[in-house]
Amino acid sequence: MTTGDDQQKALASAFARAELTAEELWMRYFALGGSLGFLEVDGYLRGVLQAPGFDRDVLAHAVNERLDELAWHRRASYSRTVREVLPHGVPLTALIELLEGAELAPPERLPVLVAAAGEVLGIRLALYLVDYEQRYLNAVVPPGTGSDEPALHIETTLAGRAFRRLETLPAEAGPLRLWVPLLDGTERLGVLSAEVASVEDLYDPGLRTQCRWASLLIGHLVVVMTHYGDGLDQFRHRRPRTVTGELIWSLLPPLTAGVDGFIVSGVVEPRHAVAGDAFDYDLSEDTARLLVLDAVGHDLRSGLLATAAVAAYRAARHARHGLYEQARLIDETISTTFGDASYATAVLAEIDLVSGRLRYVNAGHPPPWIMRGGKVLKPLSGGRRLPLGLGPGREFTLGEERLQPDDWLVLHTDGITEARNPAGEFFGERRLADFLVREASAGYPPAETVRRLIRAVSAHQDDEFQDDATVLLARWPDPGQVLP
Repeated sequence: MTTGDDQQKALASAFARAELTAEELWMRYFALGGSLGFLEVDGYLRGVLQAPGFDRDVLAHAVNERLDELAWHRRASYSRTVREVLPHGVPLTALIELLEGAELAPPERLPVLVAAAGEVLGIRLALYLVDYEQRYLNAVVPPGTGSDEPALHIETTLAGRAFRRLETLPAEAGPLRLWVPLLDGTERLGVLSAEVASVEDLYDPGLRTQCRWASLLIGHLVVVMTHYGDGLDQFRHRRPRTVTGELIWSLLPPLTAGVDGFIVSGVVEPRHAVAGDAFDYDLSEDTARLLVLDAVGHDLRSGLLATAAVAAYRAARHARHGLYEQARLIDETISTTFGDASYATAVLAEIDLVSGRLRYVNAGHPPPWIMRGGKVLKPLSGGRRLPLGLGPGREFTLGEERLQPDDWLVLHTDGITEARNPAGEFFGERRLADFLVREASAGYPPAETVRRLIRAVSAHQDDEFQDDATVLLARWPDPGQVLP
């Protein structure tokens, strides 16, 4: 640990070699997040004023960046541009070692690779995955390694708060560590624990950035490794899935995804035994396509029906067909494969991400809702047709609505509103609307709103779902505020 006086002398010496004026150094320092004025920085350089530790470090970083620039220009030249063979800097080295170590590695090896990356960064990194019910964060340890680390409750722990709010949070009590959200794109998978040596490290912006990079790479590795092995899944299951539950979950896309500022997030319950509910989506540069579906029945046959319906939807979508043809192909697939007594209700929607135009088909399903300005607007009543599998019936027109910036589109199955408590009271549309209004005022991201809604419906039923329950939320941003 360098003392303040020694650090000032080292900075002054380095500054003398940096070929910068004091004004140029101050501009670089300010761009890196420094808050001292020019006269304060100039006084510190000359040794007549003191500076806080954070600002001393930012000044040192600004000078070192300049020295790196100068040293680069003094290197020996090549006959052509030669790319770097080895990574420069500790953060990049840690990420490269993690990436190379994961090649051909079984999923069970990931916690060892994570710990090794932490050692390169000079911290202790540990991986916690959220269970599929999204109630607990479970420490991931290598096979045969005992762990006395209890599961961390999402609602009552600092790690859970980091997961819920998508914030990196410092823990000053107990082991000094940062809790970092673990993400694959926008999908929440758990948290990283980054144990550090000092309180100052908890508030080091560079370390926080390095941990965020590690989180993004580790999140991708969790998803990729889960595709070819069950070694990580054991930390996410609280109870075994039924055959139909496995069928539906193998069908679902990631629970949360986004392009630019548009976010879509969904969930199905009961997660271990869902039978006929499903959702799907497709996000592109300028269009979002959404599906929520509820197949008749509560057994394996309903799961097969839902699977066939989603497959037909994807086939029509991949062929670039619109909503009419998507609905027609699902209808035809169900009726020809499962017979006249089988059907599914569904909402198919398409959002123009540039203009906010929403077009939709409602095949016998609970109507979509729009939330605007923290209030729930009336349900959307257009685009009605018969449930899929019973034929198109009379001609229908597509429902259409114009979204406004920051509107939320709410799609759900009847398992949400028709959930009953032991006294026979339905969760109902009023409770759903009141819940969404409260969540909008709290400012939770879509994935957390979905999680909290399902928990509220579960609590209403004493934690036992009598019917499948699915919700899909989509938030359309202000296109003018989305960076290209």
